[in-house]
Amino acid sequence: MTPPVPGSPLAGKLGLTDRIFAGPRSRRLMSEVENGLQRVEVCLAAELRVTDSVADAASRYLYEAGGKRLRPMLALLTSKLGDGMTDDVIEAAAALEITHLGSLYHDDVMDAADKRRGVPSAHAVWGNNVAILTGDLLFSRASQIMARHGEGAIQLQADTFERLVLGQLHETVGPQEDDDRVAFYLDVLSDKTGSLIAAAAQAGVIFSNGPAEFEEPMRVFGEKCGVAFQLLDDVIDLSDDPDETGKVPGTDLRAGVPTMPYLLLSQRTDASSIDLRERIDAGVARIADGADPAILDGPLAELREHDATQATLDLAHAWSRDAIAALAPLPDGAVREALTRFAQAVADRSS
Repeated sequence: MTPPVPGSPLAGKLGLTDRIFAGPRSRRLMSEVENGLQRVEVCLAAELRVTDSVADAASRYLYEAGGKRLRPMLALLTSKLGDGMTDDVIEAAAALEITHLGSLYHDDVMDAADKRRGVPSAHAVWGNNVAILTGDLLFSRASQIMARHGEGAIQLQADTFERLVLGQLHETVGPQEDDDRVAFYLDVLSDKTGSLIAAAAQAGVIFSNGPAEFEEPMRVFGEKCGVAFQLLDDVIDLSDDPDETGKVPGTDLRAGVPTMPYLLLSQRTDASSIDLRERIDAGVARIADGADPAILDGPLAELREHDATQATLDLAHAWSRDAIAALAPLPDGAVREALTRFAQAVADRSS
């Protein structure tokens, strides 16, 4: 019997049914991707089972909370450039999603996030130590899956994991005195978010025996989509609708983690922008000393309406356009159309 899985159908995820699979020649592709995602969900459900009861519950916690399955979806799409959604592609997609899940456990500990995917974060349920160890366990499981597929798969996983860690390290340490803070932040996004989405785009080609000349364009495409995705997340993070974000508005900034709207605000030299930045900085310092995070509600609402936030949205769209440009070597057809709409969707999740 097929185990129950928490993944929802493709419909509704980032509005992808109507936006990515628009047009008559995309309908068959949409059906194939939906079927592939269900196979990924079954694989995830099996791979995330652990005999130890505590490890099993913790490992499955964020998986069962849902998620967009953005990375598996991309791997399934790019697999159509080769032999399609083979068992190897399904396993690789699952391994990369498990890697993503593991990173969420660590991110929430480091950012002191209270919620993830609409539920209390894992460290809020089990404490920091269990959350960190659970993330480590998930990374190990992902590596085990990749190890079944040879040295190339192991190298892809290792290289991606290294970039994930370096991105988190650089975010934690912060820029050096002479660094351009915006450029530094974009590099962090490329490592923390772009690298894993790039690996998913590559994996679909690699594990379906697709043409080798498509691997590099897919890497570039995925990385740029990842940066666009995270830039839009920075905008969504300021949303006053927790149903949209699954967490408290401004979670990152309240924890003292700069986001692109704040960085662009910091470049502004007009009096009102300087005043807003100073009030945000003061609020972050007070929260670090134990003040109620709600003291930033007002300043964050102002930042939401500031032109720095619109500039962040514009930047997300620019990275999306660059991702689409990377598709130039691909043949015309339903796959290229879907990938184009994918890049557009990750930078505009308003529907």
